[in-house]
Amino acid sequence: MTTTAAKSASSDLKAPGKAGGGDAVARAALLRAANINPRTGLATDYLNHFNEAIMLLEMVPDMPECAEDFLTWTPLSYAEHFWASNFKARDLAIEAYESAEPRIRTEFDNITATMTSILTAVGTAMREARQDTTRATLAEQATGWVKPLVALAGGIINGATEADVETIMSA
Repeated sequence: MTTTAAKSASSDLKAPGKAGGGDAVARAALLRAANINPRTGLATDYLNHFNEAIMLLEMVPDMPECAEDFLTWTPLSYAEHFWASNFKARDLAIEAYESAEPRIRTEFDNITATMTSILTAVGTAMREARQDTTRATLAEQATGWVKPLVALAGGIINGATEADVETIMSA
């Protein structure tokens, strides 16, 4: 195999969802086995980072002391999440994300950045709040804003069409 052909085969193996014969089929199987969508190169495991924050926020109205637990939540990028996790295929998840189609990754990154901004702003507001009722209200509002965005991000990870995304957002 020539150097150019080897590079081409290597890039076919790396790019999620890129057609390239047997290498692409093997790559897709490897990604699927690791719970990474072969078409998008993204893993739903990253959404656990946001679901953890939502879970803590949902407890605040009934158990105000959970606000303190939420305040320990820290934003993590996709790569940071996988580096900090026990995800078996974390290196593969990070590599697949980095080689994902730029349009998909940008759309995904914009949504996760929005979720991070909301959760960070709510954390700041909760630190300044003096009453449990204020913290509960903040928690309920944040949950209402972030949950649909998690669903939207999940749709992107799973390769949802624009119509699917509109259905998710109207629910």
